[in-house]
Amino acid sequence: MRVLLVSLNRTRLPYPVHPIGLDYVAGALTPGHEVQILDLCPLEEGEIERAVAGAVREGGPQVVGISIRNADALDAGRLREMLSGGRRVVEAIRGVSGVKVVLGGAGYTIFPAELLEALGADFGWVGEGELSRALFDALEAGADPAGLPGVVVRGRPAPPPAQIYPAVRRRRASPTLNPALGFYLARGGMLGIQTQRGCRFRCIYCTYPRIEGHALRPFEAEAVAAEARMLEEAGARFLVVTDSVLNGSPEHALSVARAFRQGGLRLPWAAYFTPTVPAPGFYEAMRQAGCTHIEFGTESLADAVLHGLKKPFRRSEALLAHAAALRAGIHVAHFMALGGPGETAETLERTLDGCEELEGAPLFFLVGLRIYPGTELWDLARAAGQIPEGLGPLETIFYEPPEMPLAAIAEAVERRGGRRRTWLLPDRAEQAALVSARLHARGRIGPLWEMLTA
Repeated sequence: MRVLLVSLNRTRLPYPVHPIGLDYVAGALTPGHEVQILDLCPLEEGEIERAVAGAVREGGPQVVGISIRNADALDAGRLREMLSGGRRVVEAIRGVSGVKVVLGGAGYTIFPAELLEALGADFGWVGEGELSRALFDALEAGADPAGLPGVVVRGRPAPPPAQIYPAVRRRRASPTLNPALGFYLARGGMLGIQTQRGCRFRCIYCTYPRIEGHALRPFEAEAVAAEARMLEEAGARFLVVTDSVLNGSPEHALSVARAFRQGGLRLPWAAYFTPTVPAPGFYEAMRQAGCTHIEFGTESLADAVLHGLKKPFRRSEALLAHAAALRAGIHVAHFMALGGPGETAETLERTLDGCEELEGAPLFFLVGLRIYPGTELWDLARAAGQIPEGLGPLETIFYEPPEMPLAAIAEAVERRGGRRRTWLLPDRAEQAALVSARLHARGRIGPLWEMLTA
């Protein structure tokens, strides 16, 4: 069966992200199905409908799969933009063909029933993308896929998460299958790789448990290293590990680092870490394996807030992890999400005092936590009367700490960090992203946020 896979993501800042989910799905569908990829990221606004209609008309797919990477960007305007763009893609398909349209991807999995209805597609798939082959096989056979684990049908509830997180064996198609590969290689040279799925942490605001489940499902380190070498041969100059948190299992992180070294990987790479206290030599092992950049999901440096968020570390541990990574020669950045439950003027000052100790690292500040349905934060906000009756799941709403309004938090951060080039509120972060994009266009590789500390 001919299948067209469409990547809906068009975000280019701070750098465009190659859609690795489509590589994994394409790898699972072949052999057996004939797969083509249409990546919308390189296209300009006025080219989308024409490109989609042309791909459907010329390729003659019997099913079109649309990957939704992000449900939103923590911004109500971006959510409306994504919904509008998704509808336009589905309408462009409908305008030239009666093929079935299937939605999937990490962003889709957060709002499966709602996005299926809003975009007007026929089916959705939640959970491991590789297992969606069962849906495509059923459609090829003319069978009704409703009832298959992971399949969402319009007008029916989405399957519960417990049904959709079995361990899978990955088979990734080469990124060269995507005709837009050169677009990414010319803008930072970065391709993504995944070493495990699931997250064992219980942060109250996070959607990863919905997307991937709580149980860690690591892939064999040698297979990850072989995939990394494939990406290197495809032209990658930098790898981004897309795991929710690479050190959720320190043992797995070390096994991957060891496999990278033994496999002769020459590429530098970056990953997301949680700032728990590392074992002696942990970050040195990461650096020896090629890790040059670490992004810590720190969020706060006030223990009372960290406790309320159910983060797996406290302030002192975050500072120790920061220092250990720097000593190993790795560039470090921290993401701070202010305004969680328990935030007060005192906890905010405690966090900002701690931020001044994070020398040698850019700090990306987010003021306000987006409240997603199905999270513990949603339940807390509803109990506090912060979620109006009748509010739809797709409406963007942020948690408002009773003792510290978000506007006051933003003012305090600006007051303390206004002259610090490494403290980045959203407006300043966007300016830094524009600079990075210009440097990527000139041949620089990697995230480049380390330049802020130069």
